[in-house]
Amino acid sequence: MTLLLQIITLIGSVAMLMYGMKVMSEGLQKMAGSKLSNVLGTMTTNRFSGVLTGAFITAAVQSSTATTVMTVSFVSAGILSLAQAISVIMGANIGTTFTAWIMVLGGGSFDLRLVVYATIVLAVALIYTKKNANLGDFLIGLSLMLLGLTTLKINATDMHLDEMAPVRNFFVATSSWGYGSYFLYLLVGGILTFAVQSSAAIMAITMTLCSTHVLPIDMGIALVLGENIGTTITSNVVALSASVQARRAAMAHLVFNLFGVFWVLIVFRWFVGGICNLWGVEFTPGIPSDVSPDKLNAVLATFHTTFNVTNTIILIWFVPLLEKLVTIIIPSKPEQKDTDSQLRFISGGLMSTSELSILQAWKEVHVFAVRTQRMVGMIHDLYHEADETQFTKIFSRIEKYEGICDRMEYEIAQYLNQVADGRLSDQSKHEVHKMLRIVSELESVGDANYNLSRYIRHKHDDHIPYTEYQDKNVEMMMFLLSGAETKMVEAIERVNFLEMTNMENEINNFRDELKTQNMQHITEKEYDYSTGVNYMDIILELEKMGDYIINVEEALYEHKHDK
Repeated sequence: MTLLLQIITLIGSVAMLMYGMKVMSEGLQKMAGSKLSNVLGTMTTNRFSGVLTGAFITAAVQSSTATTVMTVSFVSAGILSLAQAISVIMGANIGTTFTAWIMVLGGGSFDLRLVVYATIVLAVALIYTKKNANLGDFLIGLSLMLLGLTTLKINATDMHLDEMAPVRNFFVATSSWGYGSYFLYLLVGGILTFAVQSSAAIMAITMTLCSTHVLPIDMGIALVLGENIGTTITSNVVALSASVQARRAAMAHLVFNLFGVFWVLIVFRWFVGGICNLWGVEFTPGIPSDVSPDKLNAVLATFHTTFNVTNTIILIWFVPLLEKLVTIIIPSKPEQKDTDSQLRFISGGLMSTSELSILQAWKEVHVFAVRTQRMVGMIHDLYHEADETQFTKIFSRIEKYEGICDRMEYEIAQYLNQVADGRLSDQSKHEVHKMLRIVSELESVGDANYNLSRYIRHKHDDHIPYTEYQDKNVEMMMFLLSGAETKMVEAIERVNFLEMTNMENEINNFRDELKTQNMQHITEKEYDYSTGVNYMDIILELEKMGDYIINVEEALYEHKHDK
């Protein structure tokens, strides 16, 4: 085998490992649905339950990034407090160590290829027969991950890296600087993890280098520490466009890991020596250990777990202090208040896994619905406002909100299209379809509100007088619309169907009655024709808004029956 082919195989096996992890994670999420996300929102009553919740979800979805990004978005929306988020993030650091133990199994001395190929056959059968297809996805991902690990191990052994003079000399040279070498490898680990967005891939490479006796175990552990730092950068990048509280949560993740690296470097050689003794590995700083690859991999996994568990045990008691620290690092500024135009849940971009993104999108759709509900209240205020200055102020705010609705429809739809590009279960595909329809209807509600404001402004500017009877009818129609809007918001919040058919019939019947009466009143000279036109423009636009709200109800009704 030529060196070029070996290098290509090495890169390909790492890519297979990363893709396998992604497919396995998505398969798990399809089986779990939104339950894991609901757990995050409900099982964080105190810091200890928060740690357990973060560890459980991260171990289940095999992605600390997914858990952290989701936590940041929950903080941004006010569902989780900063203290709760910090405890969840601590747990995510523990949960991510489970990945290393999977690698210990996959990278062991036993050749897993026969088991892997048999599992792939079973997985393909499950997927193509559509019986337990989600389980099939999970098994495919697990198989690809283990196959990537096995191929990586075999290829690295065949390359005889320890016999290549340039490779050996490089690691010997960079491992002889004492603590300077630790800082170098820590920096390299952080940069590589951020670059490839996968601590699992860097962990696999680290295990390969250590198990082939090229990289000293203490340098490998320094790389692992760097991975812990590198994985925090993602959440901080995600939080840049989020709220102050969300940025603080992401910063807490970074501070948590920086503190851990700081204290472990103080006792580094003693700590590493203790882990090595636990597995019967002789530890000499800067010198590769000449023991079986299985033991070296176990040392790395044990250190990763012990480090994160110990760091959590130390800092769990100082969550309030950590909260104060990140508040000082990222202070509140009056001009940094969240604006109405800011997305609360998905402004940080797509989650690392599509299934978890579904919940984020539903919550953003609910925020969208709440904003259209506010517009209905503004219309009511505008209709009754007599002061010129206040009237102009309310009209401008409605105009601003209409622009916000347009942007929200575009951004949510764009996000949902990205989600749809991922590997989704059939139910999630239906949810994406329903949400796309709902955001389109909500944008129409926003347009209807803006049209109403223009009709009301025309009435105001031209001093069109309404009779007491007309005012009463407009007020009644607004009351009916307000009730329908409230029910719609409640239904979207629950992601459930609420019966509104009677309300639709009431609005339509009332509109028909008013149309007939309007012509009669014009004929009887109770008011002139231009007043009647403006009056009916308002009534019809209110009825049209009711149709859009009912369309949302229909989408939720279909969603309920798709489950």
